[in-house]
Amino acid sequence: MKYTEVTFTCSPNDEIVNSILSATIADTGFESFVENELGTTAYVQSDLFDEAQLNEILENFPYEAKITYTYKEIEEKNWNEEWEKNYFQPLIIDDKCIIQSTFHNAPAIYDYNIYIDPKMAFGTGHHQTTELMIREILKEDFSGKALLDMGTGTAILAILASMRGAGPIEAIDIDQWAYDNAMENIKLNGIDNITVKIGGANLLVDMAFDVILANINRNILLNDIHAYASVLNNGGCLYMSGFYIDDIPAITEECKKNGLTFCHNTQKDNWTAVKFQKA
Repeated sequence: MKYTEVTFTCSPNDEIVNSILSATIADTGFESFVENELGTTAYVQSDLFDEAQLNEILENFPYEAKITYTYKEIEEKNWNEEWEKNYFQPLIIDDKCIIQSTFHNAPAIYDYNIYIDPKMAFGTGHHQTTELMIREILKEDFSGKALLDMGTGTAILAILASMRGAGPIEAIDIDQWAYDNAMENIKLNGIDNITVKIGGANLLVDMAFDVILANINRNILLNDIHAYASVLNNGGCLYMSGFYIDDIPAITEECKKNGLTFCHNTQKDNWTAVKFQKA
């Protein structure tokens, strides 16, 4: 069976744009998605590829982004084999946590063994921002803390937080794909204290959290920090990533307006994660 490989160039090239893109075109028959340096590479059976439909989707893309693409026809691939060989190798962080898929055979000798079935590349922990957030979770004591994971994606951060003792946990994302994949991964890891919801910061009403995780992007964070602060308990902590080191001043300024004090940041390449606390 012939497949068509479509390589998308996205600006901005971040997790939310790639997530929305992949979730949207999945409804038209695309089966597999791989994050690349410029955006996303996606695969669809050639007899299902409809360029006119794809152009219409991009013209009406529900997020401010510029997306272009090229495509070519290829032979059918064994997708699990492709993932295993090329894209999703087990990821070990600080010799404490391993992230792998069910098609891996890595030994479960670490404190936290997380299974993520990689229907899409992002959310597996391999992106710098996800890894930075994982390292923050591994450093903190979340025992008995009510936690919110905004932009949950695969739910990897919520799952690790649960393993670290957090609960109850609310996991929120804007699209149906994230909801479905989060539910699958939560079940796969035997977690029973995470509630997944579809939506955005508008859902943050009559809630209270000790910890908030938000790995999204700069613009959404700046728009929603006030909502996070409104449901964060006094003494609670807000961890954010999905933006560059140069964005820290703007993030810090908005946090100060909402009663949040900068604690520290970590970085990898040009990406960063920050921690703020509510007085």
